[in-house]
Parts: sequence; C-alpha cells; structure tokens
Amino acid sequence: MSSSAGVSLPHRAVSNIRAGDRSSSQALPNAPHTPNRPIVSSSFGSPSTLRADDEVIVIELGSRKLRLGFAGDSTPKRIGSFGPEQQRRAGDFRAWEPGYHADWRNRASGKPWGADHELWQLDVRGHNLGLVGDKLERELRDAFTKYLLIDSRPRRVTLIIPPTLPIPLISTVFDTIFYRFQSPSISLLSSPIMSTLAAGTRSGLIIDMGWHETTITAVYEFKEVRTWRTVRAGKLLVKETYEFLTNIIRGRPAMARTERTEDRLEEHVVSFEECEEVATRMLWCKRPTREPAQDTSEGLPTLHEQDEQDESETVAPADDHSPMSITLNSCCPPKTVDVPFLELAETCEAVFFEPQVSPYYFDDHEVPVHLLAYRALLQLPLDVRAICMSRIIFMGGCSNIIGLKGRIFDEICLLVKERGWDPIRGKGVDQYKENTKLQRGGSRKASEGPVATAAAATTTTTTTTTPAESPSNAEGNEATPPANPAHTPSEVDHVEEMIKKDRNYKPVVQGTLRVLDSLGPWCGASMATQLKIPALATVERELWLQQGANGACRPNEVDVKMQQRQSMGAGGLIRSQASQASNNWTLGVWGAI
Repeated sequence: MSSSAGVSLPHRAVSNIRAGDRSSSQALPNAPHTPNRPIVSSSFGSPSTLRADDEVIVIELGSRKLRLGFAGDSTPKRIGSFGPEQQRRAGDFRAWEPGYHADWRNRASGKPWGADHELWQLDVRGHNLGLVGDKLERELRDAFTKYLLIDSRPRRVTLIIPPTLPIPLISTVFDTIFYRFQSPSISLLSSPIMSTLAAGTRSGLIIDMGWHETTITAVYEFKEVRTWRTVRAGKLLVKETYEFLTNIIRGRPAMARTERTEDRLEEHVVSFEECEEVATRMLWCKRPTREPAQDTSEGLPTLHEQDEQDESETVAPADDHSPMSITLNSCCPPKTVDVPFLELAETCEAVFFEPQVSPYYFDDHEVPVHLLAYRALLQLPLDVRAICMSRIIFMGGCSNIIGLKGRIFDEICLLVKERGWDPIRGKGVDQYKENTKLQRGGSRKASEGPVATAAAATTTTTTTTTPAESPSNAEGNEATPPANPAHTPSEVDHVEEMIKKDRNYKPVVQGTLRVLDSLGPWCGASMATQLKIPALATVERELWLQQGANGACRPNEVDVKMQQRQSMGAGGLIRSQASQASNNWTLGVWGAI
C-alpha cells in the first residue's frame, strides 16, 4: 500500500491504467520489452498467393501461337510457338551436334508440310488429340513457371478461341486445363468479338488472315452475325513461296504453275523454316493497276510528306527490278539467288487475289479475299452493312505483310464502285442497264404501282378535264418525272439540333468504307475480364469432370427467362446458385457447330 500510495493517479499513463499495476516492471527499468505482434502466416509466403483469387489468366490459343498473361495487362507475358524445338525431351542435346541442321530432310520425311510447327489441324480425322494436349500442357507449364512466375494454386482461366474451332479440339483443351492445372472454371470468349472491343467499337467486319484459313466475321453490337472462310491464308502462302524458290533454284520461271501437288513437297528442296522466313520478311504486295476513287466529301485529300530529292532518283515499287539476294542454307549445296524486287510481289498476289482467273472458276472455299469480303458485305442486312463497312478490321499474321491490307481495301473499293450493292449480275442485267427504253418504263416510283394506277383510272372517269389541259400535263410528266419520296430530305428540327449541339453529339459514321486498327483479341479479352464483363460461356470444373462435352446444352435449350427473373435477395441468390449447378450449361456458339 505504501508503494502504491506514493504514485498519484492523475499522472499515470494510459498504458499503465489498462495494464494494471506494473511495479515489477518499474523495478527493472533496464529489462528489454518487445510488444507482442500478430504474425500472419501468409505474409511470409509467395506474393502471388495474396491475389490468387483475383488473378485471372488470359490465354489466346491459335494453331501456331499461344499468348497468355494476366487480366488487366496491356500486353501478354508470353508469346509461345509450337515448333520442333518445343517437342524435344529433357536431355536431348542433338541440336548441338555437328550436322544436325543439315539433316532436316530425314526429320521432315513422311510428315505433312509444316506439321511439326502446328498445334492442331482443322481436319481432326485421324489426328492425335493426345499429342495436342501434351504440347499444350508443356507450353503452359513452361510459361507459368518462367514468365508468369506463379505457383501451383488453381486460378481461373479466360480462353480466347476462334468461333470455327471443332468440338474435339475444345474438349482436348478443356481436359488439359481442368485435369493438369486444376482450374476452377474456364470462360470462353470469341476472338472476332474481342478484336472489335480492342478497336474501340461495338460492330465491325473482322478479316482474320490466319494460318489454316482466312475468316471474315460480321460483328454487330458484340454479336456474330455470320462467318465466311477461304483457304487463302498463311499455309498456302508458305507453299507458294516454296514453289517460287524451287523454280528459281532450278532455273525455271518464278511463277511457273506445273504439277502443283502435295507430292512435289516430298522432294524437300528448301526447308519449311527458310520458306517461312522469306514469306515473312521479304514478300510484299503491290497496289492495284486501277486506282480507286477517293472520297473527298469530308475535306481536302491528305498530303503525305516525302523527302525533297530529285525525281529521277525515285523509282516506283511497281517498276523496281533491282535484284534482291536471298541466301538459302538448307539447299544442297547452299546457294545465294538473286530475285528481282518486283517478282517478290507476284507470290502474294497469286495467293490472295488471283487476278488472271475468272471469279466463276473458284470453289466456295477458295474465293479470293477481296471478293469474299465484298460478298460478305453484300449478303449482310442493310443496317448491319452500313455499320460494318465503316469498321473493317484486319488481324492475323498474314496481315503484317507490307501493302496487303491496303491492296485488299482498294480492291473492295473498286468492286463497290463498279458493281454497287446490286446482288443480281449477268448478261441480262447488263443489257437491261444499257437499254434506255426499258429503264424509262421501269423508273416509275413505287407509288405508281398496280393499285395506284387503278385508283388513277377511277378518278379520271369521274373527273372532267378539258382537252387543253391533258396534253400539257402529259408533256409536263415526260419532261419532269416525279421525284421519289424516299430521296426527299427530312425537315430540320431546330430544338433537336440545339440539344445535340449542347451535348457535343457526333453522328455515327456509317455508309462509307473505312479501316480501323485494333490492339488484338488478347488485349480486348484482358480488358473485358478486368471489367468483369460476362463471357459467352463459362464452364465449371466439377460439371466438366462429371459430364464432359456431352453435357453441354444447345444455346436455344437454355431457359433465359428464368435466369433473368431472379431476385437479388438471399433466397434469389440461393436459387440462382442452384440453377447454375444444374445441367443448364452451354458452350455458347461452339456448342452449335
């Protein structure tokens, strides 16, 4: 009591009041004291485990390339390729042996052209799908450990695939991700829609110039309207480059078209790697012979800057015959050939355009790219065509060839200028357009149909006209034909114009041909996943392990009304979770193929 009475209560610290009597601690002032701190076990673990639930891995899967990274990033962390080097086993050091690269003919014998550089083929008949899963697993595991630097904790995956991918390949990809990486769910996104989103628009005509085929997809308000395809793509370009180099080595004309069969590729004159290198780095595309009409309605034409030099020194690319040296190390013996610069453009023109052949000669699967794009716009509805033709987006590896995108756009402009938007063509239509008598008789307006002429006949019988008025009216009708009411401009609403001016309203660009640039499908999917935009289809791991691909419903078999009429309360959330756990899950547009 004496020791406690000597201490005044108003001068005691707050810590002493809460801790009670600390006479023993005051007796030992030099004793060290460390306060107890709560230790979180996860703080000393991997930093990636703190955001494992929020991290979503975005994977864009193609037949030859693989792009993957985290959602919200501007660029992928890893762009992988499926080549022969990726298929080497652990401890295989044959690549460093002398003469290994010269023995490429034995390794390529008995295989289709470029089969070692592909992940899959669209024709899955007789295709080893197990090997596809092993290649995909090895590339994904290598990317997770070396480039993404993440642990083995399961993470949600967003998968970007083309809309024409067959279901067996989708099933193989799902089995690889669900069984070997334990992902809780996979969200499916379409590459054309993501390219449209990455371009900053809601609609567009996506021309994807890929490896196996070129697909043209019309997207309207983030929905795929229709898809067209042609085999004129990267694989055909590499084959044509092989024929081009083979003819030069053997002293034949560069564009000789003799015995173009698969058996000629078994000779293996030039390796696949060198053909792809020449096609990627040296080929170019020249402009069309006829220049399209330039639209100068929006203002003056653009003046391109150029260096001030003598005009005699400038040579147009179409007239440049300077030799270009190409070193081919895969030949036996290695050679260096000289190719005129102009001939390097003939290969690209023969693959994608084929101007020397009539359009009626082609089958439906080998139509030239510019003609297929024009037919795609022609078959679209009027309102969808007006929007899509002003938002043409190119994507794919072949679109990086110099001058190819401009050539396709110019050819489309020429077709629109020559043929218009009339789907009917032929000799009868041309004769009808050239005959002025038929045009005058058929140019009456829509209001003068059979019903209108019958009504006019009844009115002429009841009304009395003087003979002097009828010739004048007839002459007036022949001199000034009646105007079409559909072409008359609407009245200007001044109030609406003031509202649009205050809100800085800009009219939607439509009805004119225009090309937009896109950041690519991976960037669009990264942004969509970060913004929590619902995917086209989401597949849970438990449902896939139970049912597989056979458990997916058709898109039209899912009850959309029940999903829309659910409450946000506790009972509504329980019912929605119960409905999601049912069998009503779908693969989206891929399940309807």
